Amino acid sequence: MLIVTSNEIPGHRIDAVFGEVMGLTVRSRDIGSQMLAGFRSLGGGELPEMTKALYESRQEVMARMVNEAQQRGANAIVAMRFDTSEMGTNWTEVCAYGTAVYVLPLGEGEPGATGQSVYLTKTATQQPAQPQQPTQPQQPTPHQPEQPQQFTPPTPPAQPHQF
Repeated sequence: MLIVTSNEIPGHRIDAVFGEVMGLTVRSRDIGSQMLAGFRSLGGGELPEMTKALYESRQEVMARMVNEAQQRGANAIVAMRFDTSEMGTNWTEVCAYGTAVYVLPLGEGEPGATGQSVYLTKTATQQPAQPQQPTQPQQPTPHQPEQPQQFTPPTPPAQPHQF
């Protein structure tokens, strides 16, 4: 999933907008890390326990935001932002949000195309097409037991690889 903080993606055209997506978590600080960070803060400098907790929270909310975007059919998120706030004395809310979109890379010769988008369009067209599998159930013959009907999903259209 391509995630950017800008409103557009250079070399790509936004083909569909699926709306705002977000990931949210509320974390409490464990007393041990909080006490250790309190002692460290007396001397100044980075508080590695708090840095680790914030980093993990951001990774978690990013994953939740991406999951929501994928469920809507998006392949990118634009205008992504983080937001944090304190809730009470020991709780911290961390939120990641943005706009879920479906983007198409611009090909060679198209206005606004970039080297990356040209590469993506060329590699997408070079992928061999997968043959469709039949979705019709086979009729049992007198000497064969009936096979349970299996669903074969349609092959999705070739999508460009993301870096």
